[in-house]
Amino acid sequence: MKPFTYRMALLALMLSGTALPETCAQSVPAKPRARDLGIPFPGNTGLMNAITDVPGIEVGYTTLISGSGKLEYGKGPVRTGVTVILPKGKTDASYPAAWFSLNGDGEMTGLPYIEDFGTGYGAIGITNTNSVGVVRDAIGAWNFKRFSKGDFIDFSFGLPVVGETWDGMLNDINGRHVKPEHVWEALEKAKGGPVQEGNVGGGTGMALYGFKGGSGTASRKFTIDSTTYTLGVFVQANFGGREELVVAGVPVGREITDKQPVMHNLKRKDGSIIAIVATDAPLLPSQLKQVAKRVTHGIARTGTISHDGSGEIFLALSTATPTHNKAYTKETWTVIPKWHLDQVFQATVEATEEAIINVLVAAEDMEGINGNTWFAIPHQRLQELMKKYGR
Repeated sequence: MKPFTYRMALLALMLSGTALPETCAQSVPAKPRARDLGIPFPGNTGLMNAITDVPGIEVGYTTLISGSGKLEYGKGPVRTGVTVILPKGKTDASYPAAWFSLNGDGEMTGLPYIEDFGTGYGAIGITNTNSVGVVRDAIGAWNFKRFSKGDFIDFSFGLPVVGETWDGMLNDINGRHVKPEHVWEALEKAKGGPVQEGNVGGGTGMALYGFKGGSGTASRKFTIDSTTYTLGVFVQANFGGREELVVAGVPVGREITDKQPVMHNLKRKDGSIIAIVATDAPLLPSQLKQVAKRVTHGIARTGTISHDGSGEIFLALSTATPTHNKAYTKETWTVIPKWHLDQVFQATVEATEEAIINVLVAAEDMEGINGNTWFAIPHQRLQELMKKYGR
């Protein structure tokens, strides 16, 4: 059976006479995705098969690509950017959250607050390793401009959450080319609807399983006691060795042994993955901690062993928030009980796996500093391998 793709969903809506959401009509992704190539994945996706299928979530990018040739610190070549995810749109509203570190060779700011309070608030940023500070500060400044009430004691700047992966194989990473205005641009342009993938935003200069990596997303819908929920995953993927890569159970990395990266005077050290899981299912922070841990199974399905030098940090959040009485002296939670969470866990694992493969399919060849080059996974050969292994 041919997989139900995003394009098919839009066609079905148009044929039924349903008005398309504005974001759909404005920006239909031109690139194929994993399902467009016939790669089989289990589970039911949302309309966009993206984290933005969770109502209220917006995603924004700024992509920075300039220069070529020899590395000149502070000048380029530049192959980097910033991604922002706004769980509650352009507001400072809080949301239940939790995090998990599978391997800590990486960074994500703002986690002590989330650990103790069980909530996050405002935008989440993802960028390259050396730009975490500027992205954090720019999100805080944006918060202050939008949400400050002019109080003498003003916490509108907040404790922004920003994660990273290392793009120094292609990018002049020590040149710190991501500036506050790039972060503000991503925040202001953030929207729902289709999400760009591959060589965009914070994922611009990343590599994945010996191919070009970057940004990717996927979603799942599931029903518990007649209520349908949505869960979406966004990844910035920059990890894994070629021989490890598995796609829908097929050992693709062992089959495609050419298209090896071109590296000059630089030995590849395994990179990292940042994953953001979002759902509208009502969950406690302790339950979201369990959800964040399940990202581990999703990335394992793609073949990685999580190398010692890989930073693998995951954040899970719910857009379903508790209610309060008028005096804010009592907080009331409505949550799914522990014994009904298997579908949430399954959705997390499936969407994580598919988001990573969507990265590979969307990414394109990229040359960076000193002529270092990472090649995109060849689509036709990937399809041929699926057929060879009966997938």
